[in-house]
Amino acid sequence: MIERIDVGTRMSKIVKHNGVAYLCGQVGDGDTVADQTRDCLSRVEALLTKAGSSKEQMLQAQIWVASMDDFAEMNAVWDAWMPEGHAPTRACGESKLARPDLKVEIIISAACS
Repeated sequence: MIERIDVGTRMSKIVKHNGVAYLCGQVGDGDTVADQTRDCLSRVEALLTKAGSSKEQMLQAQIWVASMDDFAEMNAVWDAWMPEGHAPTRACGESKLARPDLKVEIIISAACS
């Protein structure tokens, strides 16, 4: 069975299937990549909770940064947020994001109830 949560015309915020929650890409507010990453991760956490999951249950993360010059700054925020021993598989690449003010977007898949 497929369960869609917060369904819109273009996308759902969460899709659950076979014990996995797939979150839509999250971006954050702020002037710096650190600010945007912190806000983005708080949004990820809220969606994980809504999906019946948590950051300890993350399976995979895909991270897009507008510039690899921001990689270390984004990683510092990510590392502080990540519970020790629960790191998901992860990929990070540079990409032109949907708006010029965006510096980071994070996409998460996680085990869920």
